[in-house]
Amino acid sequence: MMKIRYYSLILIVLNAILSCSQKDKNASIENPPPNIVLIVSDDHGIDALGAYGNPIIKTPHLDALANNGVRFVNAFCTSASCSASRSVILTGKYGHATGHYGHTHDYHHFSTYDSIKSLPVILKEAGYKTGRIGKYHLAPEQVYAFDEVITADPRNTVEMAKNSSNFIKTEAPFFLYFCTDDPHRGYPYKQENWHQPNPFGNKTEGYEGVLPITYTPEEVLVPDFLPDSEETRAELVQYYQSVSRMDQGIGLLINNLKKNNKYDNTLIIYISDNGIAFSGAKTTVYEPGIKLPCIVKQPKARQKNMTNDALINWADLTPTILDYAGLNLSPLKFHGKSFKSILNQEHVKGWDETYAAHNFHELTMYYPMRVIRQRKYKLIWNIAWEQSYPFASDLWDSSTWQEVHINQKELYGKRKVSDYLHRPQYELYNLESDPDEIENLAYIKEYQSILLELKDKLRTFQLKTSDPWIIMDGHNAQFQSSATGL
Repeated sequence: MMKIRYYSLILIVLNAILSCSQKDKNASIENPPPNIVLIVSDDHGIDALGAYGNPIIKTPHLDALANNGVRFVNAFCTSASCSASRSVILTGKYGHATGHYGHTHDYHHFSTYDSIKSLPVILKEAGYKTGRIGKYHLAPEQVYAFDEVITADPRNTVEMAKNSSNFIKTEAPFFLYFCTDDPHRGYPYKQENWHQPNPFGNKTEGYEGVLPITYTPEEVLVPDFLPDSEETRAELVQYYQSVSRMDQGIGLLINNLKKNNKYDNTLIIYISDNGIAFSGAKTTVYEPGIKLPCIVKQPKARQKNMTNDALINWADLTPTILDYAGLNLSPLKFHGKSFKSILNQEHVKGWDETYAAHNFHELTMYYPMRVIRQRKYKLIWNIAWEQSYPFASDLWDSSTWQEVHINQKELYGKRKVSDYLHRPQYELYNLESDPDEIENLAYIKEYQSILLELKDKLRTFQLKTSDPWIIMDGHNAQFQSSATGL
C-alpha cells in the first residue's frame, strides 16, 4: 500500500511539472520575445523632422512612426560625436568609462575596452539573432560582434531596407542595427570655392530606388543658433534633401516588417547619434548638439501618438532594450537605466536631470566637457577652458562657418564668435528664460548656490561613472593624488 501511495505521489509531481512546462511553452508561443530594430541616423537634429514641428521638411515615414508610438521631447546623446556616441548607445556606459573617448577610424583609433560586453553580444547570448547594416564606426570587432553583417550603400536607405529583408524573415527573435550615413556631411568636405554648400551625400544622378525630394533656400528654416546667410540656407537645402532621402528607406524597412508579419511584435527605436553637422551643434554640448529625436514604437503597442517629457539619454537605450527582451538587468552594471516602465506616461516624475560627457571628436580635438542638464538649469564644465575651442575639419571648411570667418563677423547666430571660440570654465544657463544658452549665469553672485549645487552633482556623477577627468576638479594636486590613489 505504501509503495502505491509513493508511486502515486511521484506521478502527481511529474504531471504537475509537465503541466507547468506545457503552460510555459504555450505562454512562450503566445508571448514570444519581441524583435528589435534600432535605427540610428548620422547628425540629425530635431530641427529637421516633421514630428518635431518642422512644417517644411518631408519625413512622412518617421512622422507615421511617431504617430504609432512615443516621441520623447527631452532625449539627449551623451557626446555629440559619432563614434563616441555609438559606443554609449550599444553599451549603456559613458565613453570615459569604456575607453571610447573619440573617433575609431583612420588615424584616431579610439576603441572600447575588451572587457566591455555590448548590447548585441548580450542579446546573442539570450537567443537573439543579431545583424547590422550601414555605418559601424566602432571597435574592437569582438566587443561589438554581430551574427550577420549586411552590406549596402549607407547613403541609400532604400537599398539598405531591401538588403535587410531576408534577415527580418528569421524565425528567431532578431536585433537589427540599422545605421544610415545620412544626413552627415559628404565628400568633398572642402569645396573648390569656399561659398559652395556641402552636398550632404546628395548626388546629381541620385540613388537607385530613391525619389529625389528637393528644397529651395527660401523655404528652409534656419535654426536660431545658425547665421541666416545665403551660405547657411544653401547648406540647409542639401541637409533637408539628405534627411528626406533617408526617410524613404526607413519607410520601406517598416513596410517590410509589416509584409512579413513582424511589425506588431517589433520594438522600433529611431534616434540620431548627435546633432546637425554645423558649428554650434555637432561636437558641442549646447542643446542643438545633444538634444535629439527619439521615437519609440512598442511591440503590440496600445498607446499611440504620445509625447514623453522624461529626460533620457543614450546610456538608457541598452538597458531599455534588454528590459523589453525580458532579461534580468540586476546583475548588469549600466550607467543608464531602462525607461520601459515610464514610456506610456506623458509627464514623468523622477526623470528630471541627465548628464553629458564629451572628450574628443577627432584626435586633435581635445576639449573635455561635462554637463548636468535639468529641466530649468544646465551647467557646462569646460575642463580645457584655457585653450581655444577646436573645430572638426568638415565644420571648419563648411561654407556656413567660412562666411562668418572670412567676413570677420561678430555674431554666429545669436552667439558672439569670440564666446564660441573662447569659453569660460563654467557655463550656467536658465533654459526656461534663455533656451539659446547665451547669458552665462555662472559668475553672477545671485546664482552661486545653484552653481555649487550643480558642481557637486557633477562630481558625484563622475565618481559613479569612473570618470578619469575627475582629477581635474579644482586643479588641486593634493586632490588628484588622493583621487588616483597615489
